[in-house]
Amino acid sequence: MILEGKRILVTGGTGSLGKVLVQRLLSGEIATPSKVVVLSRDEAKQHEMRLSYLHRTVATDEVIYENFRRALEFRIGDVRDYADVCSALRDADVVVNAAALKQVPTCEYFPEQALLTNCQGPVNIVRAIREHGFPVETVVGVSTDKACKPVNVMGMTKALQERIFISSNILTPGTRFVCVRYGNVLASRGSVIPLFHAQIARGGPVTVTVPEMTRFLLSLDQAVDTVLAALRFARPGETFVPRVPAATVIDIARALIGERRIEIREIGIRAGEKMHESLVSEEECYHTVWRDGFYVIRPVVPELRNDDAPALEPLGREYSSADSVAGLEETAELLRRNRLMVRDVDLDEREELLR
Repeated sequence: MILEGKRILVTGGTGSLGKVLVQRLLSGEIATPSKVVVLSRDEAKQHEMRLSYLHRTVATDEVIYENFRRALEFRIGDVRDYADVCSALRDADVVVNAAALKQVPTCEYFPEQALLTNCQGPVNIVRAIREHGFPVETVVGVSTDKACKPVNVMGMTKALQERIFISSNILTPGTRFVCVRYGNVLASRGSVIPLFHAQIARGGPVTVTVPEMTRFLLSLDQAVDTVLAALRFARPGETFVPRVPAATVIDIARALIGERRIEIREIGIRAGEKMHESLVSEEECYHTVWRDGFYVIRPVVPELRNDDAPALEPLGREYSSADSVAGLEETAELLRRNRLMVRDVDLDEREELLR
């Protein structure tokens, strides 16, 4: 397996995706890496993640730091800082760039900050590999459906991240740069489901933007599956996209509320939001194929086209969240399967997170 015995760097590894990815990497489910390094800025999140890891591996309440002796290593640093990136990359075999500013309203108010993390961060990764000749085998850039036909700062900066990594295959051919693009991750930090949980805990109202708005929904494990599939199968410059269900925001709210007598209040679309998201645009669909269980957006730059690739039927149409929307019962079942119904979560904890 491509990850066996490798040193894996996960930037932004204390985020929702990063934590599940690291957990699965260390479980031995896929392979046994020699080291997983988490690079992030937040010492509190790192400490919480370290304790969680230690308590699963050590039968004691005594916490011994030993940061650099363990399979899971934490480094305080910022993907925006070139020196921090160089230090973390110098002995990495595989990099997953999950560091991001990803909340749409935040990026609308602070676009320059989104630019630094979502664009300058990837530039620093590419520059460090190119200028220092670090023997990094693969870099995976984690993107979003909002990068497809972007209308907000978050999507625009993520679209640029995709282009930065994809084009880097040309001038840095010793490293394979690939991307993954997916939609809303169920119950990830900053997403709507924790907000709905907290509003239900307070007795309402539950606030929805526009009832007919649709969003792709996938679990954290499905997001990690996409990253792992790209690591295994993606050719240089390709973007892997999962096929996942979509739902309206009103059905998500209704499914979580259930039989409770809680008001649903419409508040209108927020700055930078779309009514429907797309994972593959109408321009991209003609060079998008179904392969290895995912939609694969193939690079358009001629230097990266793989003419030896088997001929596969292109998608031929945009892949939008409005195409196939789950009904209320299907949405409720999806939430039940992922243990996200109100009875499955600690509502007091959700309330605390949103204060």
